[in-house]
Amino acid sequence: MKRSLYFDIIDEKLSTLAVRIENRGRLNILDLHLHSESFYQHFFNMLFGWELENLNTIKANATAIDLIDQTNRIIIQVSATNTKDKVESALSKDLSAYAGYAFKFISIAKDASALRRMTFANPHNLTFAPKTDIYDIASILKIIEALSIDDLRLIAEFIKKELGEAFEPQKLDSNLAAIINILAQEDWRQNASAVETTPFEIEQKIDSNNLDNSAVIIDDYKIHYGRLDTIYSEFDREGANKSTSVLEAIRHDYLINMDRLSGDALFFEVIECVADRVQKSANYKAIPYEELELSVKILVVDSFIRCKIFKNPVGTTNAAS
Repeated sequence: MKRSLYFDIIDEKLSTLAVRIENRGRLNILDLHLHSESFYQHFFNMLFGWELENLNTIKANATAIDLIDQTNRIIIQVSATNTKDKVESALSKDLSAYAGYAFKFISIAKDASALRRMTFANPHNLTFAPKTDIYDIASILKIIEALSIDDLRLIAEFIKKELGEAFEPQKLDSNLAAIINILAQEDWRQNASAVETTPFEIEQKIDSNNLDNSAVIIDDYKIHYGRLDTIYSEFDREGANKSTSVLEAIRHDYLINMDRLSGDALFFEVIECVADRVQKSANYKAIPYEELELSVKILVVDSFIRCKIFKNPVGTTNAAS
């Protein structure tokens, strides 16, 4: 799985938890807050290699402090409120037992960028740098983004298990998944035919868009254009614009990435985006990823031939007759 997919899982889960906390009533917020303390205890231990414990399991009715790492001398408050008063209220409590500890604040529901720019009264002189010691979803994601793909995978799997299915976003049907379900039943080893192009050869479009590595995939799968055209015709009998919506979905993934990517990187990004879109559809019938990737490549190459993605050579309008 691509590293961006792991990152998206982490982003989606953390953001959904924050929204649920912010939108729930008082009693539910308290329940979710307790769950968040436990979640961030294990999450930050994994992310930073700390040894955080829930202070309430060590000291009953602990105030201001939720988590503690006695080995690394860290104390943390986990809060759904991210105001200056909230932070200073925690710092003003009797924290004399934690002299020399570092204080950190986790805003579990709201953006804390403004809070990180403030200065705070710190009567016990704990180690506390607001810029780096106040966390929210955005700041945590910046840290996660720099991790290796193996670490991303481990954290993504932990978050999915910890937050559970209750935090999954609602999945909707898509025509893209529907056509993939159809393509998955086809035997692509036979009945292929050559593609006629006009008014230019596909190779010209490949060269003009610097698709050096992608040219191999395009050459492998362009032979399926005729069969896919027949499948699209059958698909459109189920409703108007069904095949058009599939092509436009692929084009959308191309357009939103073309400003930051080009050439082979853009071509492979479109394949990844389309595969991800299919997997998130409610009507997708799960198949081995290699089979999904095969069908997606056939769709993307077909979209390339139909001139839905990548620019045509100067003076031309269409690749396929």
